[in-house]
Amino acid sequence: MWGLERAAARGIDTASAARWLARDGAAHAVTFIDIREPHELALGQIPTAISVRESELLLWLPHEHPDKSSQVILYCESGKRSSRAAEQLAALGYSNMYSLDGGFAQWKRAEFPIVKPHSPELGFEIGPEQLERYSRNVRLAQIGVNGQRQLLDAKVLIVGLGGLGTPAALYLAAAGVGTLGLVDDDVVELSNLQRQILHSTSRIGQSKVESAARALTELNRDVTTIPIKSRLNESNVAEIVGQGWDVIIDGCDNYGTRYALNDTCCALGLPVVFGSVEGFEGRVMTVVPGCGPCFRCAFPNPPNEDLTCSCDAAGVLGVLPGLIGVLQATEAIKLILSLGEPLIGRLLTYDALALRFMTVKVPNNNRCPACGTSSNFANDVPRPG
Repeated sequence: MWGLERAAARGIDTASAARWLARDGAAHAVTFIDIREPHELALGQIPTAISVRESELLLWLPHEHPDKSSQVILYCESGKRSSRAAEQLAALGYSNMYSLDGGFAQWKRAEFPIVKPHSPELGFEIGPEQLERYSRNVRLAQIGVNGQRQLLDAKVLIVGLGGLGTPAALYLAAAGVGTLGLVDDDVVELSNLQRQILHSTSRIGQSKVESAARALTELNRDVTTIPIKSRLNESNVAEIVGQGWDVIIDGCDNYGTRYALNDTCCALGLPVVFGSVEGFEGRVMTVVPGCGPCFRCAFPNPPNEDLTCSCDAAGVLGVLPGLIGVLQATEAIKLILSLGEPLIGRLLTYDALALRFMTVKVPNNNRCPACGTSSNFANDVPRPG
């Protein structure tokens, strides 16, 4: 048998492994074992490789390859896991056990042959360009290819393309959320650019929804943007939010819109992620009708307008809405994928000066006019179509 050129102890460089694979009959002389997780396999495999999870390898190999002189090349994504596994197997007496230096990532960078695996665990098919773009999502066991397909199929409505809505939109588009509705009636002004990061100096005077749609399309052409040049209010909220959205993101800058959005989403059973900023403090709360309290449960009535100030009047630290908007995007992704613990029944506050997060529990209000057991508001909301 041909010898394997070692790059390091129990290691083999990609060029040597590729030469071995390319020789006639090599597939029968050496076994390539891919010990990555199923969600990682979506990025491709080395031809002839057998997929065995790292956690199953020590039990599988002695049964399938009892000859401890068998030549085996293990690989993972970077080479770390396979190196560890090779050492464990060498300790069991396997004398020709090697780890691929740099793993699959190095093999791919060197442009050696790759095949797309066929596994029922991979679920939905997405293209090679999408696999590359979303590879860091796909590598997460909690997301994988199935989760990425869910994101690509999802529809999120963003109300307000200002300090909160623009960072939320940016990260949702980058994550591959397939359809983004963009609601705003304003135009880009110079004073917006300190915090509204989707817009640019060259687009001052342009509609915010058009500016945002252009920037998001430039970032990711997988994403369909639906610009809605309108100011959300009680007269149009049911029509706009009732168009099949999976999640609503509140990036508005006034309480009238926020309460109208809350009440309508409660009536239509739509999840909404609220966010607000003022000065150096931000807040986030997620409402899923039927699963917890709504915004009115936390704040039964709008505050006195004489006691509150807009960002225009009071000012806001420019990076603060960026952080809160990203938290809103995170909540939206969790809702789409049914991951983790969304901020249902919890109000998250962030104090930028103290760099302190605090979470306050929000109880259900059974008498809440929007979501309470005696609420008649749902009967007053017109259904789209």
